[in-house]
Amino acid sequence: MLRTTILRSPTMQSMHRPPIALFLGRTSTTVFQPLAARTMSSTIVRRAALTTAAKEAEKSTASSNQVSANNASETQTEKHDALTTPTAASTVPTMVRGDWVLFHPVYSSEELKAVEVLHQPPKNLADKVAASLVKLARAGFDLVSGYKHKPLPPDYKQWPIQKLRDEGYILDDRAWLRRILFLESIAGVPGMVAATLRHLQSLRLMRRDSGWIHTCLEEAENERMHLMTFMTLRKPSLPFRALILGAQGVFYNLFFLSYIVSPKTCHRFVGYLEEEAVYTYTKCIKDLEDGLIPEWADKPAPEISIDYWRLPADAKMIDLLYAVRSDETTHRFVNHSLANLNPADDVNPFALREPDMHTKGKQIAFEREEAEAYVQESHKLLGKK
Repeated sequence: MLRTTILRSPTMQSMHRPPIALFLGRTSTTVFQPLAARTMSSTIVRRAALTTAAKEAEKSTASSNQVSANNASETQTEKHDALTTPTAASTVPTMVRGDWVLFHPVYSSEELKAVEVLHQPPKNLADKVAASLVKLARAGFDLVSGYKHKPLPPDYKQWPIQKLRDEGYILDDRAWLRRILFLESIAGVPGMVAATLRHLQSLRLMRRDSGWIHTCLEEAENERMHLMTFMTLRKPSLPFRALILGAQGVFYNLFFLSYIVSPKTCHRFVGYLEEEAVYTYTKCIKDLEDGLIPEWADKPAPEISIDYWRLPADAKMIDLLYAVRSDETTHRFVNHSLANLNPADDVNPFALREPDMHTKGKQIAFEREEAEAYVQESHKLLGKK
């Protein structure tokens, strides 16, 4: 039965998850004086020591004043830059890279190409409602981002790119970024809401959560990292930020109330939402590979993406898009699978590990029986009965 608890194990982290970084703290060595020296009561000795120290300080002060004056402005500028530079990685120590985030998959080149655009047929009324709400949200999103879904003409390769853009067949790089930024700013909400509610429920009921909280938190941060990555390519305007503020406020509260009523329906909703995300990134990848986004043809991937997804040092935008699409495929698979379980009693089958992209990219979800078998396999890998 799935009614059991799986704990993350350090022995399993290397299978489908990046390892946790070891944060090494500096240790200082203190030289202790003998007790007698530290408890002197002689006023003469104390004064002599203070006088000697003062003379030495005067000599060193004269020589160090010039150096301090020369370096003051430079040091001040460095501190200013380190604290105020508005980049996604500016507050990350340079000696610790990558593992300052939660668990997230890192994909092989074969996995990145194993993604398929799939759809989960609704099973009941609740699923139909979730699918309809996603379609409604997609229509509003397309209106805001200017995306028209017009099929390309058969001879589109002979058309000038600007004409295709003017006719509404394709988006330019700025329109793609606007669409992606809006998508990712909203996509990071469901995981955090679900994790918050399950965390509070665990506290109230004083029982284990069976691994759901961690997966929901990982999804929320993964979506936030998508946003932080694309933010390095474009800074949203104030009206755009205001639009996101309003949309996030409405969506957060609606999803919060909905998750209290029906967690299964909410996970199904997110699964359908991620289907749309996979479709969007697949379309963007195709446009880029067809030469329809020339601005990104040779554009290097942002440094934060190379660090986060362990991309090659010479990675391009196309590599970033493939990695993000694989993340969205993971969320699609996980949420549709969780929607097939009983949130009150069933364990999260992905609390310990996740299938690779050859499974997640070609299968829409685990049914409950498959999830149970996957848990049993995880137990065997741990040597657990």
